[in-house]
Amino acid sequence: MARSSRRPRRSMNQINVVPYIDVMLVLLVIFMVTTPMMQPGVVNLPSVAKSDHEINAEPLRVEIGADGGIKLSDKGKSESAADAKALVALVQGKLGTGSDRPVVIAADKAVRYEAVINVMDALKQAQIARVGLMVQPSAGK
Repeated sequence: MARSSRRPRRSMNQINVVPYIDVMLVLLVIFMVTTPMMQPGVVNLPSVAKSDHEINAEPLRVEIGADGGIKLSDKGKSESAADAKALVALVQGKLGTGSDRPVVIAADKAVRYEAVINVMDALKQAQIARVGLMVQPSAGK
């Protein structure tokens, strides 16, 4: 019988990590170069005086329709207002002096965000302490 002069095969128990290190260094350089070039998006939001607390009492309800019409509802009675100044006069008439009764704004989802914020800001500037937004809970939850 002829013996072969080959060595018996052994399993390789080492992994060459040099290619992985090269790839990681290239990715690190790419991220280091591109990160300073990325700029966050700028959003121009309307501003208001301050935020408010949670509403627990029976509120006055300011309704802004899809057409931009403003109404004030109180205990089933509603009155129309031509603009935010007229609305402030109506609200102050309903609240009187020193009232801690909240006012909520219920706006149609088609109304521009700026219109809602303008009404809210007008109420805040008229020293109406508790102003909030009314939302409808989603049906899926």
